[in-house]
Amino acid sequence: MNNSSKAKFFKDIYRFKQTLLFVWRSGPKWSIIKSVLLIIQSILPLLSLYLMKLVVDSVSAGLSNADKTSAFNDVVIYIVFFGILALLIAICNIVEQFVNETQQQLVVNYISDLIHSKSNEIDLEYYDNSQYHDTFHRAQQEASYRPIHILNSLSGSLQSGLSLTVISGLLVSLHWVIVVLLFVTVIPGVLVKLKYIEKLYEWERNRTSTARKTWYFSNLQTFRIYAKEMRIFNLGNLFKQRFKQLVKQLFMEKYRITIHRSRIELLARTFEILAVIGTYAFVAHRSVSGAITLGSLVMYFQAFQKGQNLMQSMLRGLTSLYNNRLFLNNLFEFLEIKRKIVDPPQPQQVPHLIQKAVVFKDVNFQYPSGTRKILNNISLTIKPGETIAIVGENGAGKTTLIKLLCRLYDCTGGNIFIDGTDITNFTAAALREKISVIFQDYVKYDLNVRENIWLGNIKNPPDNQLIINAAKQSGADKVINGLPKGYENILGKHFEDGEELSAGQWQRIALARVFYSDAQIIVLDEPTHSIDPLAEYEFFQRLEHLSGEKIIILISHRLSNVKMADRIYVMEKGEIIEQGSHEELLRLDNKYSEMFKNQIIRT
Repeated sequence: MNNSSKAKFFKDIYRFKQTLLFVWRSGPKWSIIKSVLLIIQSILPLLSLYLMKLVVDSVSAGLSNADKTSAFNDVVIYIVFFGILALLIAICNIVEQFVNETQQQLVVNYISDLIHSKSNEIDLEYYDNSQYHDTFHRAQQEASYRPIHILNSLSGSLQSGLSLTVISGLLVSLHWVIVVLLFVTVIPGVLVKLKYIEKLYEWERNRTSTARKTWYFSNLQTFRIYAKEMRIFNLGNLFKQRFKQLVKQLFMEKYRITIHRSRIELLARTFEILAVIGTYAFVAHRSVSGAITLGSLVMYFQAFQKGQNLMQSMLRGLTSLYNNRLFLNNLFEFLEIKRKIVDPPQPQQVPHLIQKAVVFKDVNFQYPSGTRKILNNISLTIKPGETIAIVGENGAGKTTLIKLLCRLYDCTGGNIFIDGTDITNFTAAALREKISVIFQDYVKYDLNVRENIWLGNIKNPPDNQLIINAAKQSGADKVINGLPKGYENILGKHFEDGEELSAGQWQRIALARVFYSDAQIIVLDEPTHSIDPLAEYEFFQRLEHLSGEKIIILISHRLSNVKMADRIYVMEKGEIIEQGSHEELLRLDNKYSEMFKNQIIRT
């Protein structure tokens, strides 16, 4: 075994151990109960074989016994014991089913929690990478049931192995060749399964991107967000056909693999059946020659048949372990993704109140999967109480600048400081508590109004008065007062009794989240692009009163909105090309002046 194979082997062992730990941690007491059941269930069926032998032998002896009543009484006693044993087996099976269903749900919940936790901590840059989406898709598809399958496969193999050991001892007492045949007959079928498990795994892994496309085309036809355009542009049939084409492609590829496997399996099964016929003939010959009793004949027949079933069950379980081990790689591949935005080992405390300034110094940025610079040598300073505006055409790098301030990404060059401390010396969570942002693509939460606003600062109790004040500041109070249940009204149409809002009304709710937070830095990315002019005017009037000692950063295409800013930065192709107040920039008669005049003409 070379070094690569050794590393792979030990990695598989580690992941196997971790999987069993997942099962244990999800419900320790249920794992103990399952282990006890495993031992009991591996012994009880073997007792039934021996009791059946005693019943048959008693009946056989009774046929030649003059005292039929006494002979029948012996048979009845064995039958009663047989019935009690059958009842115990049935009780164990029912308890096992209950334990399996309970444990399965606990494992699913535990793994889902692991996936959600990992998803929440993963850096934003992974979402820009198609390979990450493939990894997440594979983990999401398999993780909910693979760990419990591993447990069931392992426990099933152990139970079958224990039972098989005892049955093998029984069959050896007849002839050792029978045990050899028992083991040899199932090996070809297992080898076939192992070969095609590997093939199927590689096929599914290589087709992840195609499978995601089928999900995407299905979502286009079923999700509410796409419903309007699907109907307006009559796109339903187009995407239905694309979905069907991809599904057919995947089906045919898998179908060809399955057909080839079935042909090989048929040959393996033929060999197995021939061995069974030979074994049954041998046992029958021994009985006819008087070497064994009729009861022993029945017992050995059943023992070989049960041994064969147990052997198949054990190897099927081991095959399933191998199968699930392959697919569990998908889960661990996802869980082992490393964060790139890491907290320092000894983080500094973020200033409770910013005293000096937020400083961008020679900041450069390029997306990890990109080939061009998004930001190039950006330097600017913002002091407490100041309102600045960042303007420019789409793709100028305005929103990217804010993502760096929030440490959703790290600068590829340069630094960002708060009161002289590089923001990489703070924990990301502590830094983000000081910043409240409404992005242009803000989220519409299908929750009630009060929760929608409270999400702006969940560390606070959902205080109604503070929420009402935030709603008044954003202008959302007028919208809320018109809803049937006011602040308790569910928004959106995803759940029962939900009320859908217009784009402008949703934006006011999102703005209320910003006002509800007690952040020192407030970032508003196109804060009024969906609001009517009168509401827009009222909003900026309130914003002027809000500033105080806070830092406010405005990003807007509407230059009429940024006139109140203390300083305006004009960006183009990732660089700051102009800066100054509204009046100063108009006097420069350059890019900003041209943009402002063009907007006035259009309006």
